[in-house]
Amino acid sequence: MKFSVLLWGIPQAMRLMATLYPEYAARLRERNLVAQFRLQDEPKGRWIELRDGKIRSRAGLHPKPDLTVRFKNREIAESFLTPPFDMLERIDAAKNFKIGIDGPDELAVWFMATVARLETITWTSGTDMGDGVTRYTNGTNSGPIFVYVKDGKIIRTTPIDFTDDDAPSWSIEARGKTFKPSRRTTVASHGMCQKSMVYSKNRILQPMKRVDFDPDGERNIQNRGKSKFVPISWDEATDIVSKEIKRAKAVGPGAIAVANGSHHQWGNLGHYLSAFNRFWNLIGVTKLVHNPDSWEGWYWGAMHHWGNSLRLGCPEFYGTVEDCLKEAELMVFWSSDPDATYGFDGTERREWAKQLGIEMVHIDPYLNHTAAHLGGKWISPKPGTDPALAQAICHVWITENLYDKKFVTERATGFEEWKAYILGESDGVAKTPEWQETETGVPARDVRALARKWGTKKTYLGAGGWGVGLGGANRGPMGVQWARMMTILGAMQGFGRPGSNFGNLQFGAPLDFNFYFPGYAEGSMSGDLQFSANSANNYQRMPHIVTMSSVRQSIPRIWFPEAIMQGKAMGYLTDVSSVTGQFFPFGYPSPGHVRVEMLYKYGSASSTRTAGCACTSTKI
Repeated sequence: MKFSVLLWGIPQAMRLMATLYPEYAARLRERNLVAQFRLQDEPKGRWIELRDGKIRSRAGLHPKPDLTVRFKNREIAESFLTPPFDMLERIDAAKNFKIGIDGPDELAVWFMATVARLETITWTSGTDMGDGVTRYTNGTNSGPIFVYVKDGKIIRTTPIDFTDDDAPSWSIEARGKTFKPSRRTTVASHGMCQKSMVYSKNRILQPMKRVDFDPDGERNIQNRGKSKFVPISWDEATDIVSKEIKRAKAVGPGAIAVANGSHHQWGNLGHYLSAFNRFWNLIGVTKLVHNPDSWEGWYWGAMHHWGNSLRLGCPEFYGTVEDCLKEAELMVFWSSDPDATYGFDGTERREWAKQLGIEMVHIDPYLNHTAAHLGGKWISPKPGTDPALAQAICHVWITENLYDKKFVTERATGFEEWKAYILGESDGVAKTPEWQETETGVPARDVRALARKWGTKKTYLGAGGWGVGLGGANRGPMGVQWARMMTILGAMQGFGRPGSNFGNLQFGAPLDFNFYFPGYAEGSMSGDLQFSANSANNYQRMPHIVTMSSVRQSIPRIWFPEAIMQGKAMGYLTDVSSVTGQFFPFGYPSPGHVRVEMLYKYGSASSTRTAGCACTSTKI
């Protein structure tokens, strides 16, 4: 389509949409400006003037436009403007300077969003349920739900039930049976409390300020935790916070610190990995470096057995459901209670495994919900003694030749040293079932029986709540050694061969890898290159501009109290780009930086009912 025709069509479309949609007409009245589209390599283009909601446009170049959108050449302009639009092409154009915008950022964002609204204004969200009720879909941090709204109020929430209008479900054929997931989804119990949370009488609905705090005068910091709070307007709150940001930033690099929780509500804009990071990267702040909470043992220990840093020291779990149902003969749930912690659709899949006659063993200090629900053998070691139990299993495997010698020979290193340790040849202590009994409290006969069954059956090891990774004993004081032992157990049984792998059917269902949506750790809209996986995986896929904080001072999160009370702290990097990245220490305060003057806390336990809280004049 010719460049001139495409440009002529833009103001025509804007006039039409303003006629059909009052919302769009109202938007056009928000700004008065002259915007110009032009080619960079020749004087060709068209300008559009918006004045009190009216549109005037002419071909050619305007002598004094407020905003100019320029294309490198005609071919790029025509490709960029011709529907249907290819977002990857637009990303490429933006990142490689094939398109540029000259003018104030505020006008540029407003005008381009107005043009983009031409496509989206016809979109509708929600399903009309009749009687003035609209049903929406919401993804909470406990699972997806339907939200029924009437007159702007939530009237109820329910788990999602799929209909024939939705995409068909996958199916798996295993041992003569066909399994399909239920078309009725499940939600963790706290997910059904969303309406109660929104309308809770205890919810703080507007900003609050300490009654004796005057940002321009006496701050009375001695009364923190004592004085009452009074409500203030949003304008006053934003004025206070913005002034404090400017004040602290003027002190020097690193004077502002930001802190956030790891697992609050999701959302491309609301989550800390998104707009929050983008905002603070642009300002430049001291960040709290998160230890890999929820994954500690795998990251600090198991990673060094894999020899790579993918998934924080865990193996992948994709595609394992089909293999488990078809091939596995035994499932060992070790510190794994998914029915209570991550129930969702995994509960149904574990029921399928039970129907197929796959044996179940549960290793946990207490009889957890999953063990009680599924049945099977329960083994109860004393808390924190699991590594000894695992080493005794290895002893049986080695002495009775029940391990995968081919895998160990071809795909592992260091086995001879490990064997010498287990047999007691290197330290004089054989790690026998009898040896572990005094530490774990588990009878030697039970350990020997488990090791023999495990070593002669195709076995899935469900380590932690997800079957591998997050949760379970990896969070405990001996989590590093437990996670290391889980990896060794998997290797000695040749994980990856049919029926032998990690997993508890919580994850691993068939996926359509052609569909992409930014993941938890990919930085979403933040473009963050330093504290997310954006640079490794998301940079080429989404239309955003990368960001990095100019401040290099950081505080190790678990030593944050020491940073406040003692004025200093030291920790180790959470660097997932290499196996050895975690060995580099860093400290607070850092050379070339100032001490923290202001803390902005977001999405954490102390501010779960508010978007964030700013604590000022707290020299840390």
